Amino acid sequence: MECVVQGIIETQHVEALEILLQGLCGVNRERLEIHELYLKSGPNLVASEVRLLCDLEQPEPTWTVQHLGVQRELDHELLKVVFAFHFQRGAQITVIVSSVNKMLKLHATDGAVPVTPGIQLVEATAPASSENYNEVVGAVSSFCEYLAPLLHLSKPGASTGVVPAAAAAAASLMSDGGGTTL
Repeated sequence: MECVVQGIIETQHVEALEILLQGLCGVNRERLEIHELYLKSGPNLVASEVRLLCDLEQPEPTWTVQHLGVQRELDHELLKVVFAFHFQRGAQITVIVSSVNKMLKLHATDGAVPVTPGIQLVEATAPASSENYNEVVGAVSSFCEYLAPLLHLSKPGASTGVVPAAAAAAASLMSDGGGTTL
């Protein structure tokens, strides 16, 4: 089980978000470059979806297979350029900021282009169990309040859009140099 919230941020404000996350988390970011393939099952199989992931930043990249259980209409391939923060704050929380890119040619990661130019996906996740789910949701929700000046995070599928005041918040963070500890 996992608690997940998502949102979007304009690329021009990602550096300010990184400074804010660095101050909040107190840990260094991790950089990833993830090659993802989504494959749906064949016509005679149970409707399901499999996601294949490979971190291209690793010295010896290996593939991970995840069964998603939900069928989408098309197979597709993506390249996600990511930075992530992993930290403990009432729960083990991971915040991932991704630039999602599509391949113009099959498996051609070098020629990938942004799916949504100028916008990046932000996702906060935390593992949970049925026993501690409410506490984990509370920890993630509380943490997300600190990010509200730059972006709004909500359940997957609930579009929140960009924050109109993000430019002012980003300018404040950048002028402060991230020196303010929250």
